[in-house]
Amino acid sequence: MGSRVSGRRSSPFVEPPRPAVSGDWFQSFIRTPKQSMNTADIIAKKRDGGELTSAEIAHVIDGLMSGRIADYQMAALLMAIYLKGMTTAETLELTRRMLYSGTVLDPPGGARVAVDKHSTGGVGDKTSLVIAPVVAAAGAYVPMISGRALGHSGGTLDKLESIPGFTTSLSLSEFHDALDKVGVALIGQTEEIAPADKKIYALRDVTATVGARPLMTASIMSKKLAEGIDGLVLDVKVGSGAFLKSEAEVEALAQLMVEIARGMGKDSVALITDMNQPLGRAVGNSIEVIESLETLKGGGPADLVALCRELSAEMLVLGRAALDIEKGRELHDKMIGSGRALEKLREIIKQQGGDARVCDDYRRLPTAAHEKVIRAKRAGYIGAIDTEAIGRASMHLGAGRSRLEDAIDPAVGITISAKLGDEIGPGMPLAVLSYNDRSTLDRASRFVEQAYTVVDHPIQPPVLVKLRIA
Repeated sequence: MGSRVSGRRSSPFVEPPRPAVSGDWFQSFIRTPKQSMNTADIIAKKRDGGELTSAEIAHVIDGLMSGRIADYQMAALLMAIYLKGMTTAETLELTRRMLYSGTVLDPPGGARVAVDKHSTGGVGDKTSLVIAPVVAAAGAYVPMISGRALGHSGGTLDKLESIPGFTTSLSLSEFHDALDKVGVALIGQTEEIAPADKKIYALRDVTATVGARPLMTASIMSKKLAEGIDGLVLDVKVGSGAFLKSEAEVEALAQLMVEIARGMGKDSVALITDMNQPLGRAVGNSIEVIESLETLKGGGPADLVALCRELSAEMLVLGRAALDIEKGRELHDKMIGSGRALEKLREIIKQQGGDARVCDDYRRLPTAAHEKVIRAKRAGYIGAIDTEAIGRASMHLGAGRSRLEDAIDPAVGITISAKLGDEIGPGMPLAVLSYNDRSTLDRASRFVEQAYTVVDHPIQPPVLVKLRIA
């Protein structure tokens, strides 16, 4: 794979490659003559609802990276974008500029195709731990840059790091080496990958602009496209445990991300999936690893199995390993049934310094010292679950973080006993809290108790995959 080791790095003085888009809408957007620019004028233009040109967006990103534009000016522009929005052309150019603010990895080349999956975040979402080994075992490359837990949402990196010795802090050279040897690498965002995103996200976090759709899209896509992938599957969550609760908002975000991927010359598919209850039954870190291992062994909760199957199938089609979705599902089943996916996870763990014996001996994973069962107060049916509250309960136990610098306790978490539509009686378990620090228990218990709504009549659980955008 040769030249992939060094990657490519742009500078503010080198024009990044243009997106592979057709039609006049983007070409007219980029033809604006270059001229001397004033940052305050750009802020004012967006404040008044104007469309920024390619040159103006380049001025802002290059200025932010060089220090010519102050944080307070960038913060003002972010708020203007939050309030006034951006066109698809603006979002595409912002993504491109953020992407090429750092290293962009070269595609692997050869017969194997590089594909990845991105989830917008939820509670109990451990699909990456299942689908990455499945897809890699089937013959595609999976270069996966993931995130950490923040707020009520869990993080793939924290789950992986609950495996003793497992490191997600690989250098780009080590990242490429893992891809060469195993076909998959699971790491966090490095200093070289989309550094403009890191600067902008830090400002979004403290200026209440995280939820701006163009900024969310540019942040997600700049990191994912930096992996050198050929295709991207997007798992866009909606419901009480998602960052976006409205189906209309989620559909618009999914559509925009697919458009940006296509505009950058990449294949992309988005699935809008339900997050009105935790995915699977484990919410935490080491307990989610165990649930993922059980799924790779042919078990696992039905909803987790079903979603992993759909996401894997989509990735396998984009990765040219399957001709269509049904063939992709069959190939997913074959990788699970044959044990090849589980063996691939063992390879991943060994390659990244972890103790692969956890695959067979769960006692090697961190285990909490205490448990508390939350029980139903009356008979009925589970009518609703405040999934964000479940996530926050897990965070308060120590499984997540309210700030990026907070420490994680990999052993603690919540096991969901009752899910939507289940019939229960008085005293039956709703959830089990695994904890180490007793001082965290009362608050976490209240969150879980208040998360459940019991109704008198049966309800139908929500559809897991609500919409496919392709």
